[in-house]
Amino acid sequence: MKRIALVTGASRGIGAEVALQLASVGYLVVLNYREKRARADKVVNEIESAGGKAIALQADLADVASVETMVALLADRLGHLDLLVLNASGGLELAAGPDYAMRLNRDAQLTLTELVRPLMRPSSRIVFVTSHQAHFVGQKAVPEDYEPIALSKRAGEDALRGLIPELQQQQIDLAVVSGDMIDGTIIVRLLERRNPEAVAARRDHGVLPTIEEFAQVVVQASTTDIESGQTFYVGGSDYLQYSKNES
Repeated sequence: MKRIALVTGASRGIGAEVALQLASVGYLVVLNYREKRARADKVVNEIESAGGKAIALQADLADVASVETMVALLADRLGHLDLLVLNASGGLELAAGPDYAMRLNRDAQLTLTELVRPLMRPSSRIVFVTSHQAHFVGQKAVPEDYEPIALSKRAGEDALRGLIPELQQQQIDLAVVSGDMIDGTIIVRLLERRNPEAVAARRDHGVLPTIEEFAQVVVQASTTDIESGQTFYVGGSDYLQYSKNES
């Protein structure tokens, strides 16, 4: 039976590249997008042109009714799920309210996880995508503009880790992929507009990982044997001293 992966925020950037790479190793990929259907369809067409299988499903992850509709469509059309890649995040958008980061980066991640769990087969996996600045928040200073995102993404990670005992009963593993600022992503572009010094400071530590390099590690975390709760790190060697103290 075909392995099926749902990748959130998959119409561009890291999510799109993860979708492309998962399709190349045999997954039927469901690309979640919030509003840019044409962009999502372009990724689907690229996957199918290379011989893979993909579909695009719309949902605003911060809107529970929208997510419920997406999951119902997924269940009706495909019947099961083997991999959930929680890639979508946000909070730097100009129109975002003060609670938006927490609603998206924590609450929405948990809501989607709970809604798809009944579809996930034994030996399935959930992969949570985060940043070093979020993963190590409280241990290393973060730019002021990014702090709400860092705190909310860490809250999302902690909440998912809290589900590990329940997930293991269902034979679902959790992996976390944490990366330095990733060159070319929308988050880095938005941060450069607000606080270019913060991005420059990260570049001073070395070459930032590319979207392709980061996506390769997400796919590795999705497809290799792991211990549930395992964290994969990409770039940012100055952060990794803190990984020894990770709970």
